[in-house]
Amino acid sequence: GSKTTKLILLDSLLQEIKMLSRVALRSLVQQQRVSVCFVRPSSDVAASGERDLVNFPARKRPIEKSPVRMGVFPEEWFQAFYSKTGVTGPYMALVSIGTFLASKEFFVMEHDFYVGVALAIVLTGVVKSVGPGVSETINKQIEEEEAFYKSIRQNEIDSLKESIRLENVAQANATAWEDIIAAKKEAVGLQLEANYRERLNEAYTQVKKRLDYQLQVANVVRRMEQKHMVDWIISNVKKSISPAQEDAALKKCIADLKSLSAA
Repeated sequence: GSKTTKLILLDSLLQEIKMLSRVALRSLVQQQRVSVCFVRPSSDVAASGERDLVNFPARKRPIEKSPVRMGVFPEEWFQAFYSKTGVTGPYMALVSIGTFLASKEFFVMEHDFYVGVALAIVLTGVVKSVGPGVSETINKQIEEEEAFYKSIRQNEIDSLKESIRLENVAQANATAWEDIIAAKKEAVGLQLEANYRERLNEAYTQVKKRLDYQLQVANVVRRMEQKHMVDWIISNVKKSISPAQEDAALKKCIADLKSLSAA
């Protein structure tokens, strides 16, 4: 009976442990639940249906390799351990895991293990001795290929820029043609104005000549009329004077002269 009671208590204890583990696991999952949110497109490109490069930029292939420690383990793993375990945490974790795997014989150190250690030492020596030259050769080849493809891209960019420049020049020339046409219209207007003023001056000169001619004709006519009138008056006066009157007048003039000379 005591054995049965112990088994029942053990069974109930195991059930409680399972329930507690399930509750702990559920709470942990709830705490680490990934929240899903909808990001509103913040660019016109995303609104048009294309890829949203603002919220989801294109991936860039890293040029240099990520830093590692001990030749295998990424640096990010150690940085993640530092905030929780300190500086020695990652190393203690590696030692603990390695000890666990070796003690439980998940990792068996048979003859293949030592062969692998020897192979790793040999490969490390080869990499250290030959690796820099091979790396330099490969990097040089990669740089040449990269320069070749960049030159193709740059040539295309330069060609497009030249096309844009020519288009801008053509647009500027089209705008300049409007100014040239306006300047030509203004020049034609000035020529018409000069021609009009020249013709106006010519008309003034011709009218003045005709008026001067008419004035001269009128002056000549008046002078001839005056001369003719004077001649007519003198001839009529001479005809009206008799010889006796002429002698008397002459004597009278002589007498007046004598009287004037005597005085």
